[in-house]
Amino acid sequence: MFKIKKKAEKQKPAILYNIVEDYSEFEAPGNVTACAMTFKEDLAAHAKVLSESYEIPLEIVSRLLTEGGVYVYPQIGGILTRGLFACRIDPNGEVAKQTWILDLMQFAEAEQLTQARGIPLAEVAAMVFHRTLPEALQAKLDQKNLGIDYRTLDRAVAKGGDIKYIDFRKDWSPHFKRLCIMPDGQLLETGGVEEFAQLHGVTPAQAKTLVEQGGTLEVSGEILACQIVNGQPAVARFNAKNYLKAKELVRQKKIHILDALSEVAYNDPTMMRGLARKEFGSRA
Repeated sequence: MFKIKKKAEKQKPAILYNIVEDYSEFEAPGNVTACAMTFKEDLAAHAKVLSESYEIPLEIVSRLLTEGGVYVYPQIGGILTRGLFACRIDPNGEVAKQTWILDLMQFAEAEQLTQARGIPLAEVAAMVFHRTLPEALQAKLDQKNLGIDYRTLDRAVAKGGDIKYIDFRKDWSPHFKRLCIMPDGQLLETGGVEEFAQLHGVTPAQAKTLVEQGGTLEVSGEILACQIVNGQPAVARFNAKNYLKAKELVRQKKIHILDALSEVAYNDPTMMRGLARKEFGSRA
């Protein structure tokens, strides 16, 4: 008898976060998404994702997630183009592990304070980062488990116990969702550039360029528009009718296509319902 080989099941991606709080609309550089986990850390998966996201060697990320500390990005052609990555671990285990990135301006401030006060860079990096965060998030970080009432959480999430780590992220990741307003007013969630590309029928390279640089992208007679607000992508898709209206506004008013699309969206009751839901959700 012939044995029928079963297809090898695709390994499901590790779940890195089960609590996500979005502060991406806050003023930069404090516009972060706080991504937390109540389950035991999968160190290998956690390190792999952060290594890929921040373009840091895997062994360095693994060490930092184990020991804590900072990684200063190397200069490229004698020029510093990025700041640093930090991982803070409470030696007493009372505060959840935290990771974040400092941009160039924040890194420069941290270096100045380090030299002026003689304080280790890791400590100064934490000071500089935390004081730029929204006041609401700063207040939550002073409380255990972000001050969350565990009775309001999904039972499976709460069952994990205390928060084990928090990644403060600004990238577009498969491990948490971002919203796109569709022509019919729907708010569709996508996690990561590949899923976003698949939803809209574009290539991953096109999607990556759009969400990193902003601008527009024509798709089957419709148009995708992305504005970078405080370093974060805000995306909407417009149908052919609204795209024509926007092009007419560009012709009449001599304005940029993104400004024209914004005007069209604000005058479209259907799209405005989606925008209102997005804004309400971000305040909840």
